[in-house]
Amino acid sequence: MKNFIKRLDHLQICIPTGAEDQARAFYTDLLHLQEIPKPKALQANGGLWYQLPDIQLHIGTENHTPKSKKHPAFEVENLEEIRKYLEEKEVPTKDATAIPNIRRFYVYDPFDNRIEFLEKLDKNQ
Repeated sequence: MKNFIKRLDHLQICIPTGAEDQARAFYTDLLHLQEIPKPKALQANGGLWYQLPDIQLHIGTENHTPKSKKHPAFEVENLEEIRKYLEEKEVPTKDATAIPNIRRFYVYDPFDNRIEFLEKLDKNQ
């Protein structure tokens, strides 16, 4: 069978039930993501949805789990400027293992979801 997948449509991470206001403080206020309404049929489940340029980030609710490797990775420009901004807001950053032509680091949101920020480099750098 040939590849029938077109693209990644959305990524879901989780927060504890009832923690939407705290999630908005991080994702809306700190990261400046654009929240979009969830479909009415799913609103009773709690959580939040965000629209990024070509993908959605869904934040569902469930029992709290410890830090894991699951994460969204946000491609950005001016990675060091973003890192400085987050650290000024007292969000600890963590270096990520180096890979060719990409600079990156991690943060954890208030619910132990790992968030990766990366900047693709010119192959000549």
